[in-house]
Amino acid sequence: MQLAQDQHLRDASRKVEDAAPEDVFTVDIHGYEGPLHLLLELSRRQKVDLLQVSILQLAEQFLEFILEAKSHRIELAADYLLMASWLAYLKSKLLLPKLDEKSELEPEAGAMARRLSFRIARLEAMRNASTELNALNITGRDVFVRGMPERVRINKKVTYDASIYDLMKAFGNIQSRKTRVRSHIVRRQPVLALESARKSLKKIVPQLDDWARIQGLSAPSGEPDETPRKSITASYFAAALELTRDRAVDMRQDAALSDVYVRRAQAENKAS
Repeated sequence: MQLAQDQHLRDASRKVEDAAPEDVFTVDIHGYEGPLHLLLELSRRQKVDLLQVSILQLAEQFLEFILEAKSHRIELAADYLLMASWLAYLKSKLLLPKLDEKSELEPEAGAMARRLSFRIARLEAMRNASTELNALNITGRDVFVRGMPERVRINKKVTYDASIYDLMKAFGNIQSRKTRVRSHIVRRQPVLALESARKSLKKIVPQLDDWARIQGLSAPSGEPDETPRKSITASYFAAALELTRDRAVDMRQDAALSDVYVRRAQAENKAS
């Protein structure tokens, strides 16, 4: 779409250049032609007084151009219309009598003329800068990048600058940070041995005519006081399982995760 518009503009410009002089839209005031270029020359040389510009000729020429707008591009008259409107406004300010009371909202004609000259000069500078930038090498038009660029290689070279004193100081710091190696001592855990629990349970089995909780059995005599209760219960439970296998005791548990009971084996169980 953009390419079609650019081609259309180029064709329109070529038609204007090839057209006859009487068909080309021009502005001729004191030997100058062109819309904004005229104001550039007027501002740069300051040889033309705005009082001498004929607003009537400008209006008549513009009306003639509007009547022939069917065969011309209205967009090309935008700069001319802007220039003519500014000239008409400035000349009206110069021709009208000055009031005693100055309005703060309406600037003076001289200030507006200087502002217009500054804007025209800035426009010319922007056009020159655009032309200079367009003349430089542009990527994709004048220069092209590589399809597969190489990666940047970084070569590192390490150099050491240390004296013998620095090395000795560093070695001393390493030695001072070392911790003494301590030997690992394996200590005996206070647990009830399975054999001790088996012997103790055999001694009290003749007294267990009724059910007794394994968790309530006391530790055998001679065991240290710091023996954990969990270790005593686990050892008694393992010993009771072995005695149950030998049909020396009976074991019972009413529900899952409930207490385990043990008693001396009954005669009918021994017979079976």
